[in-house]
Order: sequence, then C-alpha cells, then structure tokens
Amino acid sequence: MKTSRLLAAAALSLIASAGAHAETYHGVEAPVSARSRADVEAEAARTAAAPNQNVVRGSRGAEPFKSMADPQAVYAQAVATANAPDQNVTGGSRVNSRVISTMPNRAQVLQQAQKDGASTAK
Repeated sequence: MKTSRLLAAAALSLIASAGAHAETYHGVEAPVSARSRADVEAEAARTAAAPNQNVVRGSRGAEPFKSMADPQAVYAQAVATANAPDQNVTGGSRVNSRVISTMPNRAQVLQQAQKDGASTAK
C-alpha cells in the first residue's frame, strides 16, 4: 500500500513539474516597417482631414454601375424566358398530370419571322 502511494505521489509531482513551465520574457520587440515615421504621419493627417471619412458605404447615394454582360444578350434571354411555353406549369401542378409543351415559343417564332423577312427583303 505504501509503495502504491509513493508511486502515485511521484507521478503526480512529475505531472505538476511538467505543466509548471513559465514563459520567458524577451522584452519588447522592435517594430518592422518599410515606411518611415514621417510617411506614416503624413498619411494619417491626410486620412484624418478627408471629407466624409465616417460615412458608411451606400449612404451617399447609388454607386456607379458598370455592366459586365452584353445588354442585347440579356434582353434576348429575358424575352425568350418571358415567352417560354408552360413557364408557370410544373409536373406537380395537377394530380397525375404531365406537362406536354405543345405551344411554340413565341419569341423564337418572331425571331424566325424577322430572319425570313430580312432574307427575302434583300
């Protein structure tokens, strides 16, 4: 019994000594900067004097918009989608029903008519 208590005490002291390591203090490290102190101070002064520096984005009105897509392509896609047959009907719209699209796409018919008319007019 005495041996087991002695071993337990030794193990406990070993665990306590392993966890009791303190950090070493290396002092204050020097800051590393590629810019001079005068440059930083000048930028801080310009930033502090800037107008509307505390105004959140979007509170000054709408920001300029730059489109990334071709407007004609977007318009053609919108027309084709708006004229798609059965666009608001799904297979689950009615019980035991299937969607069979028998209507031609009106936008495609109009485009084909314009192409046919343009080719005969030339």
